[in-house]
Amino acid sequence: MRYTYEYPRPAVTTDVVLLADEIPAKLLLIKRGNEPFKDTWALPGGFVDMDEDLPTAALRELKEETGISGISIKQFKTYGAVNRDPRHRTISVVYTSVVKNTLSACGMDDAAEAHWFEINELPPLAFDHQLIVDEALDLFRQDGSL
Repeated sequence: MRYTYEYPRPAVTTDVVLLADEIPAKLLLIKRGNEPFKDTWALPGGFVDMDEDLPTAALRELKEETGISGISIKQFKTYGAVNRDPRHRTISVVYTSVVKNTLSACGMDDAAEAHWFEINELPPLAFDHQLIVDEALDLFRQDGSL
């Protein structure tokens, strides 16, 4: 049986903070191919499909946008500030992963490019992704990944 609710509901996305444990450490970003924030760098991620769980969505988006697959991810934190996405109310569940070296990545699907950036030389980021990256890097420092 289908249910319909009169109340608006937020969209749900997943994002991935993928760090390469090199000297210096590097972070994988994608250049957005679509609005909002077209041509601005962001974390790989996107909307959760109705028939998938959160980690599956995160791994699917990572593969669709960068070609990277076969990594393990760990749920980090949920971000839900009211105005974090100019399109509508969006809640994002963020996942993290650390790999030994940069993996081959290329922009695919709605990502115009994919690139590894040294963590001390990041470009301006879309949405609230700078906050997400800062908090994830703090976690990586605390747990010894950096």
